[in-house]
Amino acid sequence: MTDVLRRGRASLAFGFFAQGVAFALLVTRIPAIQDRYGVSDALLPAFLAAVPILAGVGSVTTERLVKRIRPSVVLRWSQPVVLLALLGVAAGDGMIELGVALGAFGLAVGALDASMNMLGVSLQRSYGRSIMLSFHAVYSLGGIVGASLAWVGAHWDMALAVSYLPVVVVLVPAALVGSRWYVDGAAPEKEAAVAEGEGGTVVFKMLLPLCLVMTFAYIGDSTVSNWSAKYLQDVLGSSEQLATVPYNVYMVTTLLGRALGDFGVRRFGAVVVVRGGALVAAVGFAVVAGAPGAWVGMLGFTLLGLGLCVLVPQTFAAAGRLFPGASDAAVARLNVFNYVGFLIGSPLVGALGDAWSYRGAMLVPMVLVLVTFVYARSFEAQPDRYGGGHERPRTADVG
Repeated sequence: MTDVLRRGRASLAFGFFAQGVAFALLVTRIPAIQDRYGVSDALLPAFLAAVPILAGVGSVTTERLVKRIRPSVVLRWSQPVVLLALLGVAAGDGMIELGVALGAFGLAVGALDASMNMLGVSLQRSYGRSIMLSFHAVYSLGGIVGASLAWVGAHWDMALAVSYLPVVVVLVPAALVGSRWYVDGAAPEKEAAVAEGEGGTVVFKMLLPLCLVMTFAYIGDSTVSNWSAKYLQDVLGSSEQLATVPYNVYMVTTLLGRALGDFGVRRFGAVVVVRGGALVAAVGFAVVAGAPGAWVGMLGFTLLGLGLCVLVPQTFAAAGRLFPGASDAAVARLNVFNYVGFLIGSPLVGALGDAWSYRGAMLVPMVLVLVTFVYARSFEAQPDRYGGGHERPRTADVG
């Protein structure tokens, strides 16, 4: 059983990595996609908003699907669709092709995000200790690799199809081979029965605090990804070249924080780690808002990476602990709020920045992240479930 779990963990980690690469390749080449299809600045937000909206639909659909088929099957087939849809974005000729490709990408991403986090939660339960942050660390690594590949494509002025094709050719067969070792949790019939037995309304009321934390975390994340460069250049007076640095620093510190985060959960417990992450993120936003210059601003974005990085993986893990017999349903519903936060974050900061000031706008995600303190007890491991108070290993031979 130990070898099965290890193979399952490695194969799922590769799935997270491949998803990180694919998503980064899409979002970092948006200007090139816009140029290829002649998408106007007025129309671009509609295309971009459609992806997370359809991803939410895909996540909700996955909750229904896993009542009949295992999450591993959903993940096995949604990952190639995501990669092929990415290639479709690069290879189309008109607006219709772009819309179809982005629509397929969005729906498949929702199914992929939901199913891979379902498997991560069930594997963590089987391990009996915190491993969820390690999966998201590998996702961050994939994001760094994808962004680096996108930089190479842009630097050498490669066509999108030329840039994307080698990645898809390598990752699709690798993901399909790796999917042979995915490890599912409870059987779909048992999962569905427990979920319906607990009642949808009751489950959502219990899940609501985690949904809010997920939303707030992604508002913070989308603030960094969408506004860090503009903030550094327009507000803090940096050069255009220096303005590209904060997001890269944010991604690296996110990777480091997630790589070490599981050890913190095992040692101190999820509640302490989540509160610490929220506090560090809030300090980061405060530093960004009050920064006198670019270098202090980059310090703030560095703190944001270290703080925000623990919130999302631990929120998925907490959902698995709250509903051990219905974790797939809980994860699918929680995953929708990933996209809610992404949709709210960027427009919120932009509207506040235009109407008030961008420094003041940075204080809003700071306050929202601090609200996590109110809900921190939702992350506590229950004694009648798995992991004990600090999610320590049940056996020494599980690696």
